Amino acid sequence: MLDWFQALMPREERFFDLFEKHAAIILAGAEALRGLLRGGDTVEAYCKQIFQREAEADEVTRDVLVAVRRTFITPFDRTDIQDLITSMDDAIDQMNKTAKTIVLFEVKSFEPQMQQMSEIIVQSAKLVLEAVPLLRSVGSNAARLNNITASIIAVEEEADDVYNRGLKSLFLVNRPQAAQGNAMNFIVGSELYDHLEKVVDRFEDVAKEISSLVVDQL
Repeated sequence: MLDWFQALMPREERFFDLFEKHAAIILAGAEALRGLLRGGDTVEAYCKQIFQREAEADEVTRDVLVAVRRTFITPFDRTDIQDLITSMDDAIDQMNKTAKTIVLFEVKSFEPQMQQMSEIIVQSAKLVLEAVPLLRSVGSNAARLNNITASIIAVEEEADDVYNRGLKSLFLVNRPQAAQGNAMNFIVGSELYDHLEKVVDRFEDVAKEISSLVVDQL
């Protein structure tokens, strides 16, 4: 009887609006990170943008988690909603950690491979922004959602290759026998590479959560 009653109740559309709002903030954060990694005098300004976007994303995440508790009928399983928004928030949290590391060590210039990774991060964010609106009708959009999540995983694999090449190049430039060798530059640079790789990894987590939703709804 309760299942029949719940089937007649309208679903809470606000979740989809919040998912889309969060995805747009993630893309804005990714674009700021790309600008940041170009280096130069704009580094500080881009860091502030990322900090602001992360705060905005946190607010949207809180709204989703509150809505999960207060909404009688949710479009997906409550745990799935929580896992999806948390994975999305983890992506911009990791961008925030990257910016904080750059501020801490006063880095002003960045390796070409770091810039390549930022392009991959923007690409991943665009794919997430493309995928999220399709969740309003998972059944009819399942094929497209599967293609998007596959694309996110593919660019994550590309990022792994860029990461490995960048780290090797950083080592070669800064090893003791190199003319310009600097151990601290290697330590800081490798930490930045690790942060950037984790940003991409978090997008892969988002893709996995979306894939899980597709499977559950079919």
